[in-house]
Amino acid sequence: MNTPGIALTILSTATFVACTSREDLAAPAEGETESVQQALAPPPEGDAHAVTDWNEIALDAVIAGRPGPTGAVDLALVEAAVHDAVQAIDRRYEPYFAEVPGAHGSRSAAVAAAAHDVLVGFYPSQAATLDMTYVNYLAAKGLTGNPGLETGQKVAEQIIPLRRLNPDPLPPPFNGGTAPGQWRPTNSFIGDPPVPAPFSPMLVPWLANFDPLTLTGPARFRAVPPPALTSERYTRDYNEVKALGSLGSTDRTPEQTDMAYFWSENFVAQWNRALRGIAANHIHRTGESARLFALANLALADALITAWDSKKFYAFWRPLTAIVEGDNDGNPDTTGDATWQPLINTPNYPDYTSGANNITGAVTRTLALFFQRDHLKFEVTSLAPLAVQKTRTFDRFSDAAQEVVDARVLLGIHFRFADTAARAQGQRVAEWTFSHFLLPIDRGHHRDNAHGEQGQED
Repeated sequence: MNTPGIALTILSTATFVACTSREDLAAPAEGETESVQQALAPPPEGDAHAVTDWNEIALDAVIAGRPGPTGAVDLALVEAAVHDAVQAIDRRYEPYFAEVPGAHGSRSAAVAAAAHDVLVGFYPSQAATLDMTYVNYLAAKGLTGNPGLETGQKVAEQIIPLRRLNPDPLPPPFNGGTAPGQWRPTNSFIGDPPVPAPFSPMLVPWLANFDPLTLTGPARFRAVPPPALTSERYTRDYNEVKALGSLGSTDRTPEQTDMAYFWSENFVAQWNRALRGIAANHIHRTGESARLFALANLALADALITAWDSKKFYAFWRPLTAIVEGDNDGNPDTTGDATWQPLINTPNYPDYTSGANNITGAVTRTLALFFQRDHLKFEVTSLAPLAVQKTRTFDRFSDAAQEVVDARVLLGIHFRFADTAARAQGQRVAEWTFSHFLLPIDRGHHRDNAHGEQGQED
């Protein structure tokens, strides 16, 4: 079992360079091919709905209880608890952290209890609502009193202390600098009142120092430095976002505008909705579904920590600042425009690297590794109010990842180099997580249930 929070020897990042070819996927670990076949095969009885049901419940609780990027770390621990609760019964994959000897009972009961108890432990002010949801769920599913509930409860007791807390007291606000290339708070133009508030300091800068859930440290996959302001790459990407990302752009097509708006909402919520759809259509076993949600959200959380590490370390300016200050950057080929505005308000944290693309790279790479292929038809939905098309269908995970790279440029909030570097970071985080955590248990050392009982597949 891999114990989170223990420092390991840092290996060369070259060992884990992300695959860029759509079909160039890592060879599956021993037993992994069979695991995918089992995930896709219908179970002898029941389904994997408990995992998706409680992911939706958990996501709502996290958004209310810890809004913003740090909430992703809470959600990942909920999903890790769900995985561990199911595997205490299944014993097919290594747990993330918690073990319950002799566990048995309904997997769905274990899922519900683990998720509920972790959420109440994290957000005690939501206890009444969560308790009612829990009791009603158990009654509707016929799980009241099932021995699987005790398993989930015991797992939750072990997971709750792993929560990453905000520093107390909070550090002083981070406002970057004023030299060319340095991030500083930006204006917001859209909304009444606009969000974020104009000239807000960096959001949750302490996320850059969180202890990751799977990585050896926040800087494990820190990006290489951004291009110099006088470089050809910077010049190209500057002029691209200036032309395509402006509020009144005449170069951006209506289709591109709608696609950009589609990818302008909460990425943690958006990708977890997509995961629920993928699981519902392609995964039929509780243990496989729980493992996918845990792997994806552990990688997602650590990818966000990785993004924040790079953001805080490099503190590179956003396109809005860069274009307004374009005549002062020492580059004769980056003409400034003091009146330029992006398509949406600029988030209040540095440009390099993109959090959205770190998330997307981590989730899409996890999916490709889990299914052992890039090609799989799936849907992503958007709740962004300005998006006309609310559902987009993809045939490849890499296609969605590429769209997010393009979208963040079209929105006017990122340079392309910040997006592509982030996508690579997220992919590397996913590869690390997938190759080190929740691995199949060697068949030769498969642990029998202490009671000699099969868990209930439901």
